Amino acid sequence: MWAIAQDERVWTLMKVRGSESRELFRAWWESVDLGFAHYFDERLVGHTSYLNVREDDRVLEIGNTWVVPSAWGTGANTEAKYLLMRHAFEDEGFLRVEFKTDATNARARAALAALPSEFEGVFRKHMLVRGGERRDSAWYAVIDDDWPVVKATLEVRISI
Repeated sequence: MWAIAQDERVWTLMKVRGSESRELFRAWWESVDLGFAHYFDERLVGHTSYLNVREDDRVLEIGNTWVVPSAWGTGANTEAKYLLMRHAFEDEGFLRVEFKTDATNARARAALAALPSEFEGVFRKHMLVRGGERRDSAWYAVIDDDWPVVKATLEVRISI
């Protein structure tokens, strides 16, 4: 993963800037609970993970997502979100999948809206990132009732 994580554009709005050093990247990697490598056209192109899993509520978050710029707009992220949500809803019985992103991250917000996931609001000064900078977080979610429509939309988009 470190080998493809060197482009600083990947880390601009992430919690840490993992491209700055191998040590920062390693610290970020060790903070990930259940991470998955993104492969697209047999190429390693990024990472995403399940996090903030609340088994008792049957809720989880998909996040810690980054994709190398050469894979932006290719559908790699769309396919990864589809696979992770399908597993969460259909195999594991989750009722809600959440997403949060930096409120200023226009690319991520457009991608989340296009899934489609429901925009639920902005948590102001939600977290400290990148050495103490305050971040507002935009929250989105897909619930089990939404999943059939979201699934059909994604399957068309990724041509399944």
